[in-house]
Amino acid sequence: MAESFFATIKGDLLDSHRWPTRAAARTAIFEYIESWYNLHRLHSSLDYRSPAEFEATATA
Repeated sequence: MAESFFATIKGDLLDSHRWPTRAAARTAIFEYIESWYNLHRLHSSLDYRSPAEFEATATA
């Protein structure tokens, strides 16, 4: 599971950008995880729905 995560973040974010400092890279990675990866990425354990979509249908 961790290898899949690191491959995804490397392909989506790390291979296409350069940051002037570690702090800038750390901020970009945090924003990627919190704003896209956790909310919008499809998860096989949720029947290929995003967590946001899963939560919206679970509360409806």
